[in-house]
Amino acid sequence: MAEEIKKPETEIGGKEREFIIPLRRKFKKTASYRRAPKAIRAIKEFLVRHMKIYDRNLKKIKLDRYLNEFIWTRGIKNPPAKIKIKAVVDGDFIRAELAELPERLKFRKEKQGKRERKAEKVIPKKEELEELAKVPEKTEEQKEEEKEKKAAVVEAGKKLEKLAEKQAKHQTKISKQPKRQRRMALQK
Repeated sequence: MAEEIKKPETEIGGKEREFIIPLRRKFKKTASYRRAPKAIRAIKEFLVRHMKIYDRNLKKIKLDRYLNEFIWTRGIKNPPAKIKIKAVVDGDFIRAELAELPERLKFRKEKQGKRERKAEKVIPKKEELEELAKVPEKTEEQKEEEKEKKAAVVEAGKKLEKLAEKQAKHQTKISKQPKRQRRMALQK
């Protein structure tokens, strides 16, 4: 049977519970190449039953990324025999995550958190984006300067084309002979 460890109320108003879920009985009944998916399904079924989801809809259970990784660490054929999970009610959904992360997953989670914090600093907020989006209106002098620059670029392009044509005209035509002579059969 499952052991229920604690039932504190969270700040959100939902319930938070920890369970130790036995998985071996469930996944031993399946083929070895289907055991990890069966273990995940067993976790969802267990939570549906114990967290009082009356319509038994497995789609209302959301598993944490690190919980999924922990199940799959040893491959599809050898999931863990039991697992300690913390389940939190979020409205209609139930979030399930590992109660105690292994060192390797703790490191990954911290690294991901650092990345997200950096991204928040780098990505500007909406107000800043709106300020950046506002382009100041150009004066007539600036518009005229831009027109002159465009005209100068067009003229320079035409001059370069004329020079290229002159050079091509005065070059000698290269005959299209093979670079090496063909090897002929020996004559007697």
